[in-house]
Amino acid sequence: MKMTFDELCSKEVVNVCDGRKLGHIEDLCLELSDGRILSIIVPGRSKFFGLIKSEEEIVIPYCKIVKFGTDVILVDIGSA
Repeated sequence: MKMTFDELCSKEVVNVCDGRKLGHIEDLCLELSDGRILSIIVPGRSKFFGLIKSEEEIVIPYCKIVKFGTDVILVDIGSA
């Protein structure tokens, strides 16, 4: 399946273990030699009722991606 970075970023990332919405992809870690995605990066939880962005990021290895859906990307990162 081919997809642009913008298309990828428009999908919400959801953890299948607890149904928690993690947010949208903000960056990727790539293998430059062949263009493989090594991991996706989503912002950490916002603080103070969502008004302050967290400095932490959630790095999700590609092997933890369960499925690329039409509107969501399902990942299995355990429950927090």
